[in-house]
Amino acid sequence: MARSRTVTRTAAAMTLLACAACGGPITDMAAKGSATTRTPSVTATATPSPGGGPAQLEATYEQVIKKVLPSIVQITTSQGLGSGIIYDKDGHILTNAHVVGGEEELSVTLATGGKKRTARLLNVFPAGDLAVIKVDNTQGLTPASFGRSSDLKVGQIVLAMGNPLGYSGSVTQGIVSALGRTVSGSGGQGTPSSTIPNAIQTSAPINPGNSGGALVDLTGHVIGIPTLAAVSPELGAAPGIGFAIPSDTATDIASQIVKHGKVVNSHRAALGVQVGTAVDALGSPVGVLVGRLTRGGSADKAGIRTGDVIVSIDGTPTPDATTLTEVLARHQPGDTVKVKLLYPSGRESTVPVTLGELSG
Repeated sequence: MARSRTVTRTAAAMTLLACAACGGPITDMAAKGSATTRTPSVTATATPSPGGGPAQLEATYEQVIKKVLPSIVQITTSQGLGSGIIYDKDGHILTNAHVVGGEEELSVTLATGGKKRTARLLNVFPAGDLAVIKVDNTQGLTPASFGRSSDLKVGQIVLAMGNPLGYSGSVTQGIVSALGRTVSGSGGQGTPSSTIPNAIQTSAPINPGNSGGALVDLTGHVIGIPTLAAVSPELGAAPGIGFAIPSDTATDIASQIVKHGKVVNSHRAALGVQVGTAVDALGSPVGVLVGRLTRGGSADKAGIRTGDVIVSIDGTPTPDATTLTEVLARHQPGDTVKVKLLYPSGRESTVPVTLGELSG
């Protein structure tokens, strides 16, 4: 049985599905960490030319699959199945937050087979749909090698590896279709919503169960974490439109969770508010209603108060909370933006706000 999480992207009338089976843009961050056994290998990507013809390209596929597949695991929760990537020999596994669903104990099965291994949740970063879990039995683990997503080019051939629909160790093929997308996922199965800046768009089929797996280049390096698949409200599934979290972002967040037990620097901007959607007399969304402020946060310092409605940021309308999050994802902490407000009295005003940092 497959489970999915719907998400929306306001720039296109399309729904996206976060694929857990059975279950501004900001600048890519280079992977961090010292060269120890707790830090995965991070290598610059350079896709080989398929100039040798179909036979040579086929041989390259075979080599990449042989190299990477042992690093892909199946994650089992009480809600269903998903995928993960072995991060290091200490037993840390990188996956999506919506795959683990906040569960503290999970089961992991290696692509090479064997008994299920008990794993525990180390921590999640819901805003970016990332999580790290840790298996108790570290015997025979094969950590993946991560490439730099900042080196990707549109048109590069990529492979998506995971467990779609519960079919373990499946591989699909496509290209990098676009870079720098910002996509948002609505909550589902008790999972908070998330926004992925700098997402990689790919034509490699992403199906329920691929979430948390690996998007791989032809050098055998993981350059993304498959997370979302597009569905048109009118036409249904939109084949060939999937999205992955960049490896630079994923390894940066994972290294922080492994080292500190939490995310200490999200590199993402925040207003310091909790919001809901404000509607007009006809029920149409007109902005985001400020429900609570972080004391001393960006909005608080700028004089924004509970009950105010944020109508736009730097001229970009913010009719709902999802759009507001996507707009903020295109900025860095420390940026100053112009926030247009609608006050309870009906008066409008625009105030400058210096953005803070989104907490982990």
